[in-house]
Amino acid sequence: MFRRVGVVLAALLVFSPAVAAASPVFPTTIDLPDGFRPEGIAIGPGPVAYFGSLADGSIYRADLRTGRGRVVSEGPGTPSVGLKTDGRGRLYVAGGVAGNARVIDTRTGRVLAAYQLTTAAAFVNDVALVGGAAWFTDSTNQQLYRLERGTVTTVPITGDLVYGEGINANGIAPTPDGKALLVVQSNTGKLFRVAFDGRSTQVALDYPLTNGDGLLLSGRTLYVVQNRLNTVAVLHLDRAATRAVLRTTLTDERFDVPTTVAAFGNRLYLPNARFNTTPGPDVEYQVIAVRR
Repeated sequence: MFRRVGVVLAALLVFSPAVAAASPVFPTTIDLPDGFRPEGIAIGPGPVAYFGSLADGSIYRADLRTGRGRVVSEGPGTPSVGLKTDGRGRLYVAGGVAGNARVIDTRTGRVLAAYQLTTAAAFVNDVALVGGAAWFTDSTNQQLYRLERGTVTTVPITGDLVYGEGINANGIAPTPDGKALLVVQSNTGKLFRVAFDGRSTQVALDYPLTNGDGLLLSGRTLYVVQNRLNTVAVLHLDRAATRAVLRTTLTDERFDVPTTVAAFGNRLYLPNARFNTTPGPDVEYQVIAVRR
């Protein structure tokens, strides 16, 4: 009899609403505010994601366990594009056509510092944290910007990566050995290894990265978002990132021009920028999670 009661109690505990409510749900679709126009994403520390608005530069924070969130930093009226967080509670923001960068406190949403990277016409597109510095791409000007200890240095890109019409350098990530940078060129679909002094070498690759956008490195796996193709290319790199091999491609019927990608657990999270939809205050935007 005692054994049977114990089994019943255990069953009640397993199926208790309180226990179920305490278990994280981790939705696979997260709604953003109407009219938000997301582009960049950064995740962590912990199950928290940050999104930047192309409309006004606001930063939205969402809990990946529930999907709920709010604007934590009101924008300056200029875009927020690529994003990265560090382990000290700071969010680095690429400023697009404003040609600038911001560093935001993830806890309070306060702007800790702002930097004018260039005064020329520009599109500061994405950012990576590598070698103790924040590195920003510029899709208009053939150069990178290194932000280190409050000092901005312009690094001209030389070698194989040559700018042309359209969107040039876009997504950026470290190489697996951490000794250089990986940069995708959207208009050519090519991938480059860029040394810290700006010298670029094309990565040998058996697959065109057409419309290449955000990059995410995990070990020696590189995820490349191909925005208007609604595809994520999954590449395997050698340690120095001189060669890459396509392992697979990921897609989802919910994709609507995803731009950037970040990971938590066994999932990839991608904001739908919906570039094929005319922006407006009532346009709905979402973040899509897929298994990696």
